[in-house]
Amino acid sequence: MKQQLKDFGITLEKIPIKCDNTSAINLSKNPVLHSRTKHIEIRHHFLRDHFQKGDCVLEFVETAKQIADIFTKPLPRDTFYTLRRELGILDEKYLA
Repeated sequence: MKQQLKDFGITLEKIPIKCDNTSAINLSKNPVLHSRTKHIEIRHHFLRDHFQKGDCVLEFVETAKQIADIFTKPLPRDTFYTLRRELGILDEKYLA
């Protein structure tokens, strides 16, 4: 991810990952809890390792303000318009 951002001329020391799951954030910060979790997929260990190395940082974001939801789930019209506006995407009727 860092290399991709560098290609676009954006340099970040730590990649911010916005998460609305406090349990996931706590799990990444407290390695003791890892021994109690079973059946964690390999990709989650990959993220945990990068978090521990300091490559990325998990930030809490309220569920209602989770911009990634616009790409991953059906949303009510008002929520869709709000998130679309935050992404800076214009309504096509204003482009003509």
